[in-house]
Amino acid sequence: MAKIKRICEFLVERDEDKCIKCQACVRMCSNDVHKYDGEENTIRSESSKCAGCHFCEQLCPTAAITIKKNMYALRENYNWQKEYVYDILRQAETGGVILTGMGCDKKYKNYFDRIVLNASQVTNPSIDPLREPMELKTFIGKKPNSIRFTTQNEEKMLKTEIPPQLELEIPIMFSAMSFGSISLNAMKSLAIAAKKFGTCWNTGEGGLPEQLYPYSDKCIVQVASGRFGVDINYLEKAAAIEIKIGQGAKPGIGGHLPGEKVSAEISRTRIIPEGTDALSPAPHHDIYSIEDLKQLVFALKEVTLYKKIIGVKIAAVHNIAPIATGVIRAGADYVAIDGIRGGTGAAPKIIRDNVGIPVEIAIAAVDQRLREEGIRNQASIIAAGGFRKSSDVVKAIALGADAVYIGSAALISLGCHLCQKCYTGKCNWGIATQDPYLTKRLNPEIGAERAYNLLRAWSLEIKEMLGGMGINAIESLRSNREQLRGFDLNEVELKFLGIKHVGEAW
Repeated sequence: MAKIKRICEFLVERDEDKCIKCQACVRMCSNDVHKYDGEENTIRSESSKCAGCHFCEQLCPTAAITIKKNMYALRENYNWQKEYVYDILRQAETGGVILTGMGCDKKYKNYFDRIVLNASQVTNPSIDPLREPMELKTFIGKKPNSIRFTTQNEEKMLKTEIPPQLELEIPIMFSAMSFGSISLNAMKSLAIAAKKFGTCWNTGEGGLPEQLYPYSDKCIVQVASGRFGVDINYLEKAAAIEIKIGQGAKPGIGGHLPGEKVSAEISRTRIIPEGTDALSPAPHHDIYSIEDLKQLVFALKEVTLYKKIIGVKIAAVHNIAPIATGVIRAGADYVAIDGIRGGTGAAPKIIRDNVGIPVEIAIAAVDQRLREEGIRNQASIIAAGGFRKSSDVVKAIALGADAVYIGSAALISLGCHLCQKCYTGKCNWGIATQDPYLTKRLNPEIGAERAYNLLRAWSLEIKEMLGGMGINAIESLRSNREQLRGFDLNEVELKFLGIKHVGEAW
């Protein structure tokens, strides 16, 4: 058969009357879509190379370029949708696994969109956050079973010893994104914003670059299966340590940073040879049971003199509740649960779109299981995976989370256009790349300001929602599912979420 020409995902249209041949698009496109012909003084665009990042479209000084989704007409067939046909054609051509970036984009039911919040009326007056104090401060870590006081000089003094806590000014942190998957400037943007706002950011499994040491007091470092960058200095500088078992975009499989992306700087940070592939095995080769996990948890506590909290990050899967219970009984101070919509720099598309469960269900299941076993106070729950707006955060906390991680939303605040080509390392916005020419496009000071503004905006909205419910502290909302009602959900879904149907009174 004849070789099939690859079908373009996007079409690049150029208005020749507007184009002034400045060649900005030629110079700036990392995918080499645009080519200048000096003899004919024309610029031609190869649509098959376009990633749909819209960088050239926004950069064009005369608005001569338009990027459009290719509406290539295949015969309509519900079972054989266009996406599936394209994927088969690509695999027939390459014989390889189809990779993708960011989170799952399938039309799975989003439970946050089918949950509504309560509001105060006559008997429970609302609170105006502009005129009355509203507390968003959150503490992550193990809480004592009871509090004891003693009296000294007619003053009450706390007698109970409180375990180490991670103090957050807002129940939102920046999710794990490693040096290698994103640029140093992107990491620095989030680190600056987190420290300025009083929350935390996460290094991911790529180690802590020396340039980010000034922000390490608000940094959560990861100990993943590859142990990249892990040494005593790395552990001591962190505010908290997170053992990464799995992530929502690719539960049950490992990671891979190609050798061509392992520059001298990444080599130093990850403590691996320059130019070699950074492979994260699917399992930790020293963890095959809860007892093994417990040994690592307490080894990390021991080496940091029990001054830091130790968390464990797991993917949301069918048996998430008993898994989380085991993690907490192994000594973890918090469990981070990453749902199916969690983002990634690179993952097999087939895994990202078909493995795992929504984080809303996972939060409710874990919170309820811990309460039934009487150990809810022994650890905090951090939720991750597709948080798009402040109302998602409020609903997650009402379902049982103590705080949330945001990753994709944070990158969007820096300029990400969700083109899902992170794995190529050719991000035109300077975010998911290590190309020095491209990383310069992201100014970390400007990026930090934008990420900070996102946190500020969400914090104001959270206060408005709390005030509307007549609640003046975020901890009063935690696991308060009476503030939630579901619609367009069946009885099983409502049962798993632990909420009533709209119209049901207290």
